[in-house]
Amino acid sequence: MKTPGSGYWSRLRRLPPTLLVGLALLVPYLIVALTGQLWAPYDFAQIGTGRPFSPSGGEHWFGTDQLGRDVFSRVVHGADDVLFLALSSTLVATLLGGVLGLACGLLSGWFDLVVMRIVDALIGIPFLIMALLIVASSGPESSGDFSLLIVVVTVIYAPRIARMARAVAVDLAARDFVIMARMRGESTWSIIWRELTPSAAGVLLVEFGVRAGYAPLLIGSLSFLGFGVQPPTPEWGLMISENRSAIFTAPMAIFAPAAALAGIVIALNLVSDGVARLIGRAKADS
Repeated sequence: MKTPGSGYWSRLRRLPPTLLVGLALLVPYLIVALTGQLWAPYDFAQIGTGRPFSPSGGEHWFGTDQLGRDVFSRVVHGADDVLFLALSSTLVATLLGGVLGLACGLLSGWFDLVVMRIVDALIGIPFLIMALLIVASSGPESSGDFSLLIVVVTVIYAPRIARMARAVAVDLAARDFVIMARMRGESTWSIIWRELTPSAAGVLLVEFGVRAGYAPLLIGSLSFLGFGVQPPTPEWGLMISENRSAIFTAPMAIFAPAAALAGIVIALNLVSDGVARLIGRAKADS
């Protein structure tokens, strides 16, 4: 005899293990990002909560940084900024790259040729060099602005997502349902939105998860080099940069934000891998 919850647990066990592990790691980050400001012991910018580079202890779980700020509180306060920047920038990149790639695959011709050559040129520029070029060209007045960092991630990721979306659209454009839509005289935008997007949603969702998993590393790298988030914002890459001189005397000031950054990258990558497996399984069953 089945218990009331047996069906739920049976469905749960069928989910990919990577998805379950990824969600188990990601959910605490989301909780901290949403509630951390309510229970963090100190404000992230409060100076002199203890002696600079104090060791870990009961009052300061992760010790203090070079200005005597509580490292644990700064790690907690930084969770919402890291998640917001990573997810929002990747979402914008996925929307822009997805629409552009689907349009290229559907329209083909000169439009596809021109856009794809531009995409190839952008993809050929290394991540970090492209990011530094955009930040440097924006001027010092925009340094550390969240909207600039979203633009940086979008410019870097959108071409790669567009190439993937185009590959899907080229295959879909030869399908009967797209040909019929064209014969009915539907507009290009209508075909992209109603016909191509639902069929390409799985690929775009996986692309979003993969890119979101690496976005914190890109943003953290810029902050580490001094071109990303500016002090006193508790961005984890910036925290590593600020305290790197004390790696031997106060290692927790570096290892705590580094571990938090590594954890969110692992969590997002596991979730994206699990979603990809789930979509593949669904396609195989259909």
